[in-house]
Amino acid sequence: MDEITIVEFSGRDAVTDPLTDLLRKGARELLQAAVEAERDAFLAEFAERRTSDDRAAVVRSGYHPERAVQTGIGPVTVKVPKVRAKDGKPVTFRSALVPPYVRKSRSIEAALPWLYLKGISTGEMGAALKMLLGPDATGFSAKTVSRLKAQWAAEYDNWRKTDLGRDEWVYIWADGIYSGLRGSHDRLCALVVIGVNARGEKHFLAIEDGVRESKQSWSEVLLSLRSRGLASPKLAAGDGAMGFWTALEEIFPTTRQQRCWMHKTGNVLNYLPKRTQPKAKKMLHDIWQAETREDAHASFDLFIGTFEAKYPKATECLLKDRDELLTFYDFPAQHWQSIRTSNPIESAFATIRHRTKRTKGCLSRDGMLHMMFKLGQCAEKSWRKLRGFAHLADVIEGVDFVNGIKSSTQDQAAA
Repeated sequence: MDEITIVEFSGRDAVTDPLTDLLRKGARELLQAAVEAERDAFLAEFAERRTSDDRAAVVRSGYHPERAVQTGIGPVTVKVPKVRAKDGKPVTFRSALVPPYVRKSRSIEAALPWLYLKGISTGEMGAALKMLLGPDATGFSAKTVSRLKAQWAAEYDNWRKTDLGRDEWVYIWADGIYSGLRGSHDRLCALVVIGVNARGEKHFLAIEDGVRESKQSWSEVLLSLRSRGLASPKLAAGDGAMGFWTALEEIFPTTRQQRCWMHKTGNVLNYLPKRTQPKAKKMLHDIWQAETREDAHASFDLFIGTFEAKYPKATECLLKDRDELLTFYDFPAQHWQSIRTSNPIESAFATIRHRTKRTKGCLSRDGMLHMMFKLGQCAEKSWRKLRGFAHLADVIEGVDFVNGIKSSTQDQAAA
């Protein structure tokens, strides 16, 4: 076998996260899709074989009983398809991936991560599945690989056209995710947007290839979302990348802006010596953890006064987004934990960053997007509703909140 590239995982058995869940569920889905792609390729070979009334002579015929294949992450179940001949001539479909009586996969420790994260997007799919099920899996043809890869690409393309106008999207989070793996020429920057609807449900709205995080790239993403029915959200949260905010102001000018405190903290600390960082970090926490905007401003001023003389770049970094860092005080306190940062995006993709390391070779840019899309789809299923989602109705109605509490004047007016 030619030399292959494997995406290695560290500490897989000790960590439970969306990527582990993705592998467990994904191995089953991928094997099922693979054997069905085998069947479709098999049927294509008999496409010209017709019955007397000019119908297909070899057709689908359901599935064999579900079987379990033991893997390093537990049993993976699969239903092998059946075919039948309507013209009386014998025909037998046998899966090269799950041959009769196979019960245990081989080389699973190396195969599963690579199978799911790399195999779906490269021509090495056949080699990956051969590693998964052993050397007997020799019949996985290039045609079958092509069918399976096309299926993944079609799912992603269809998702990108989803109608967003059926929901009212209250908050969005935006971030540029630089993959830990390199694309064909350089690192892929995926521009990612997550939204929460009026019911408190969080969903990925966009996962697009971007040129760094330029205004042009973000404009294309936001224009696409608008064309799909996205109306101006009440609030957008993200880091300080100017490309996104400039594009947002042009396309959704009424959307309020909240800078991510996680990104801002890291950026400010980068301008400080390591010995000073613990003290500075605590003082930054005192700002965004303050009960009121007034208290936050007092802590803000204390930080500036403490560090401005010696570390002006650190204080300039903080000062330039002063108002946008404190926007969350105008929204329900129950939502603060979620809207102060872009953590919904960071946490969804953190597993790619901390559990994979790149060896030789590369993924195609489209393949990487497909991988991120599938990871996102899996992560979505485990997300809970936004904490305090009942207050989203107030946000939609334009109710005023002062330091996270509904304005008393509006309560009196309602009474």
